[in-house]
Amino acid sequence: MCKKFNLRDAMNFVHRWTGLAIALFLVIVGLTGSILAFRSQVDELFNPGLHVEPAPGQQVLPLATLAQRAEAEEPHGALGFFTVEKDQAVFHLVPRTNPATGKPYDGEEFHLALNPYTGERLHCGPRSNPDRACRNVTDFIYSLHTSLTTGTTFGGNFVGAIALIWTIDCFVAFVLTLPRGSGTFWMRWKQAWKVKWRASFTRVNFDLHRASGLWLWPLLFIFAWSSVMLGLRGVYNPVMKHIFPYVTDEEDMIGRMAPQPVDHPKLSWPEAERIGAKLMSEQAALHHFTVERPYGMAYVPVYGSYAYAVRSSLDVRGHGWDTSVSIDGNTGQFRSLDMPRGQHFGNTISTLLWGIHYGDLRDWLLFRILICFFGVLLTALASTGVVIWWRKRAVRSLSRRTHVVATPSH
Repeated sequence: MCKKFNLRDAMNFVHRWTGLAIALFLVIVGLTGSILAFRSQVDELFNPGLHVEPAPGQQVLPLATLAQRAEAEEPHGALGFFTVEKDQAVFHLVPRTNPATGKPYDGEEFHLALNPYTGERLHCGPRSNPDRACRNVTDFIYSLHTSLTTGTTFGGNFVGAIALIWTIDCFVAFVLTLPRGSGTFWMRWKQAWKVKWRASFTRVNFDLHRASGLWLWPLLFIFAWSSVMLGLRGVYNPVMKHIFPYVTDEEDMIGRMAPQPVDHPKLSWPEAERIGAKLMSEQAALHHFTVERPYGMAYVPVYGSYAYAVRSSLDVRGHGWDTSVSIDGNTGQFRSLDMPRGQHFGNTISTLLWGIHYGDLRDWLLFRILICFFGVLLTALASTGVVIWWRKRAVRSLSRRTHVVATPSH
């Protein structure tokens, strides 16, 4: 006779085995995420020479000046984009084509770091450069967190797929905490939010797993879904577009594409900075936000346009390319304004998810501490789940052995 299907038993089965399958992943992302909440500070600890402090009264150089310094430092590299923080200016360069060979000079994209106050060279090379062992500490942690050290699209997609399982399991686990039977719902459900500290180890471990999962549920879901956003856009984008007004990166790129790439724009970096600053000021007045400081610039040949970025009162993150204007590389004509919030609700949510995931909401120290602590709690949550499975497995194994011994032989 077939056993009658029980939905709760099925959900218990799903939660048990998916939780066990992703437990190691949760431990890895929890611990590495705790460190990455202070990524800049950790990098500065291992690489003090790559981070500078200004002398009294010293000002950051104009963006265009830094761009020209970078191009002079690396004539074989075409400057794509750069950002200027208070302790370093980082430039992303793509190798130019060697006219003698028709091939790129070194064939690999690389980064250049300059002192933002003097233009002095701090570092240059691919982020994977093996002779920068100390610098690679933070890079290795980041790679482990985002792609399990593979540094590949496949690795990122794999992490995203695990995160999707984690997202679904968040809902399964929540439903399993809901009480069964008759009576006042909250009077029965509130027991799931508590830990009976004077009970046995098995009971305390179970209560910790269930109660911490409930108390942390909003953050668990946010981090699970933001991990899907970062690693599995093929799932994230359709869901967001179905629920909210949302523009994907691909749609945005198609909308900006020039008929033909413009490798040599008529505007120079100083001209683009001057026009960009003027247009940004106009847009700030029009959309009622304030500009705090210049942040970076970019030139994208396939768009045929410059981008001028600032830190503004609209920014969600403390670090990141959030508020910018795009201008035509030949005419200086205004093309578009990009804001971190207020344009498309789905994109605003994505920016917020990005900031939360990396512990960077306006660079608030207390929030970084919270995210660091959450990473530790996530590790503990996964560990208590494994202990529950192990204890139940031991009980079932003992029950089977007892049954075999008790069964009389014929």
